[in-house]
Amino acid sequence: MIPRVMIVEDEEPLTTLLRYNLEAEGYSVSTVLRGDEAEIRLRETVPDLLLLDWMLPGVSGIELCRRLRMRDETRALPIIMLTARGEETERVRGLSTGADDYVVKPFSVPELMARIRAMLRRARPETIAAILKSGDLELDRETHRVRRGGREMHLGPTEYRLLEFLMQAPGRVFSREQLLDSVWGRDVYVDERTVDVHVGRLRKAINRGRSKDPIRTVRGAGYALDEQYSP
Repeated sequence: MIPRVMIVEDEEPLTTLLRYNLEAEGYSVSTVLRGDEAEIRLRETVPDLLLLDWMLPGVSGIELCRRLRMRDETRALPIIMLTARGEETERVRGLSTGADDYVVKPFSVPELMARIRAMLRRARPETIAAILKSGDLELDRETHRVRRGGREMHLGPTEYRLLEFLMQAPGRVFSREQLLDSVWGRDVYVDERTVDVHVGRLRKAINRGRSKDPIRTVRGAGYALDEQYSP
């Protein structure tokens, strides 16, 4: 089951950034620019998680959050409030209204992605797999252990994040830029050639002896975890 995330945000560049990163991690994403439109959409379908901006045209995020908590269908909907208001009193107000978490702009996209995963694990554990499997590869997110054919592989932290990201969408080709944004984060400046270096390290760690390489290089496009490979 693909986790569904709704973004209610009137800053289109931020909406585009969030949608790009969420879809890259395998989420199904819908976007709304106005609070009143979001209220109508949420009466039709309820996502697994809501990213809600505080200041919105039509109906404010804080008011929409209050209304959602009054409805049985959305009373338990996980809500992360996005806002430029960082004062303690405003954070308390947002959480008191019913938000489950509160993220102040500007924020780290990788940190927000981690908060989303953590919240979905608690609220909708069936949408976030603790163990990813592909062929004879197995990645355990809870213990941060990787095994191939039952044998444990020792990966560095970057190689682990890179493999985890690729295993979330087997067969999908990711460009070097997409991998940089999703694995390293937009706040860190590294050259695209860095991706090639870490892919090489990852291959060296998981490919032992005559093991078939599960990572496919697509010339001029990027890398993918080959969903067709078999051990």
